[in-house]
Parts: sequence; C-alpha cells; structure tokens
Amino acid sequence: MSDRLPGTRTGAARLGRTVAAVVVLCALPFYLDAFWLRIGLFSMAAAVGAVGLGLLSGTAGQLSLGHAFFLAVGAYGYVWLAGEPGPGLPTAVAAVLAVLLAGAAGGLFSPVAGRVRGVYLGVATLALVFLGHHVLLTADSVTGGFNGRSVPPLELGGFSFSADSELTLLGVPFGAEERLWYLGLALFALTWFTARGLLRGRPGRALVALRDSETAAAVMGVDVSRYRSAAFVVSSMYAGLAGVMIALSFRRVVPDYFGLVLSVDYLAMIVIGGLGSVAGATAGAVFVTALPLLMTRYADQLPLVAAPGTTGGTVGPTEAARYLYGAAIVLILLFAPDGLHGLVRRLRARLRRRPAPRPTATTSPTPSPAPSARAKEPTP
Repeated sequence: MSDRLPGTRTGAARLGRTVAAVVVLCALPFYLDAFWLRIGLFSMAAAVGAVGLGLLSGTAGQLSLGHAFFLAVGAYGYVWLAGEPGPGLPTAVAAVLAVLLAGAAGGLFSPVAGRVRGVYLGVATLALVFLGHHVLLTADSVTGGFNGRSVPPLELGGFSFSADSELTLLGVPFGAEERLWYLGLALFALTWFTARGLLRGRPGRALVALRDSETAAAVMGVDVSRYRSAAFVVSSMYAGLAGVMIALSFRRVVPDYFGLVLSVDYLAMIVIGGLGSVAGATAGAVFVTALPLLMTRYADQLPLVAAPGTTGGTVGPTEAARYLYGAAIVLILLFAPDGLHGLVRRLRARLRRRPAPRPTATTSPTPSPAPSARAKEPTP
C-alpha cells in the first residue's frame, strides 16, 4: 500500500491542477474584454492546428510546409457547405464535413507522403500552398475570390454562437466572443485528449520508432508507408478543425491569410514549443499567435515599433513580432533543442532533485581525544 502512495499523491496533484485550470479558463469570459478573448480564440485555434503538425513533423518526422492548405480546406469547406452559394447545410453538420473534407484532402496526398520524406516532402507540400492559393483566388463561385466570404455563425440545437440574440449570464452580456470561447475550449480539450491518447498508445510508439529509424521500425513490424500516410491524414483533420475555428473567430475568410507565411508560423510554433509534445505545441501556438496581437495593441508604448497606420523608420508590430520569435527559434535551437516543454520538464526535474537542507546540530560537538604523549627518550 505504501508503495503506491507517491503515485497516488502525484495523480491527485495533477488532477487538482487540471480542475483549477479548467475553472480559471471557464471564468475568464466574465472578467476579460473582447480583445483578450479574441487572443484566446485565435490561440486555441492555432493550438489545434499546431498539435496536428506536431504529430506529423515532431512525432512521425515528416516535414510539411503545406499546413496552411489544409487549414484553408477546413475554413472554406465550412463556409461553402453552410452558406449561400452552397448546399446550405446545418452549420454543425457543415463543420464536421469540413473536417472530414480536410482529412480526405490529406488522404489524396497521402500516397506522396508515404513514399517521399525529408526535404522532398517539404517541397511537395509547399506546392499545395501555391496551388490552393491559386484556386482560392480563381474559384469565385465557391471562395468569393480575392475578397473572400463571410462566415455563417455556428448553431447547435438552436443556440447561436453569434451576437444576434441577447444573452446575459450573472449580469455579464455574452456576445460572440464569450460564446465562442466555450466552444473553443471544448474543441481544444477534445484535441488535447485525443492527441495525447494517440501518442501514448501503439500508434504513437510506432510513429516514434518510424521517426528514429525506418529500418528498425520495419524490422519490428511497423508498416512504414501505412503509418506515414495515416499520420498525414490525421494531421490534415486537425488542421481542418483549426480552419473551422479560425473561420468562426474571424467571421470572414480571405485567400491571402492562408499563404506560405501561415505554414512557416506553424513550423515556428512546434519548434519553439517542442517537437512531439502536445503541451509544447500549445505553448508555441500561444506565443506565436499572441505576440503580434499584443505588439499591435501596445505599439505606441514599445521602442522601435511603429503604431499601425503610421510611417517612419521603425518596423511595424507584425514584422517586429516575427523578428522576435525568429530570434526565439535561434535561441531554442542553440540552448533548448527540445523547446519550451523540454525546458520546463528539466527545471521541474532539477527542483525535485534538489537536496533538502541539512538540520543544524543542537548538541555541542564531542571533543576529539587528546593525542597520546610521546615517550621521553632517556638522557645519555
């Protein structure tokens, strides 16, 4: 019984921290204004996409520069399926089908992902971004062209995640941001637990073995092509869900948002947070997403940063944010290759190994015995 007490205490402490975090996150809409809630919504959407890319690049070891393409498939798939022109499906059904559509797009590309690896796979996925951007600009009847399309608000059981209907809880008016906050929390929690379950199960161990050595993984019975293709499909579905969340948060989708820069941003998220870690991908997503928004808001208080709409010799907040997290990538690669998650893990391990202070002595020390007298030599 005593052998299981430390593990029981650790599990109880972990459960307590989880419950406390959930309570705090659920209470935030009652205290934060719309700006901070938007940052949270964008960060949660980015975290879902970053977790998917982390499974593909960090766990399976496949370089992908086409994540923005699958985000666009999810976002525009939802808009077209739920809007007009389009089938006009119920928004909940359209959201699910948009995620499946992104997974189908990943499945169509999976034969390439199953046979190509490394830089060659990165170049192949890079072609998806340019191809998708061209389609978004030219397929006006579906995508709305350069100006994009407005996003139909999501409805579940007659409840609308928009500000069209009045809703007040505990004296706090709940608009679109407050309502979408809880939807984003639910979807992020679903992503968190499914991804962690996948990594801790047999598929996760197979993907790690595949990343470390394809030859060794094949010897152990891992179907290399199958698992690489499956990782690409799962990553695409997470990206599709992130695209739906981004569309609902922005309320309008435009082609220029889903470009190469967005794919690079997602690579920065998983590198800064830590490859192969769900918590690390989340931390990196929050950092990369929130930094430009915060610098835009406080640009007039920051040195060398120009406020939006002004001209001068300084840089804009978006460019300054990219310089900062570019520098963060360099520092991470030099001093913490396993990212923020690995850095926090090492700090925790160091604190646990720190020796306890020795108790001070309360009794007087025992006097050392006096040296024995040397025998006197006889006088000659």
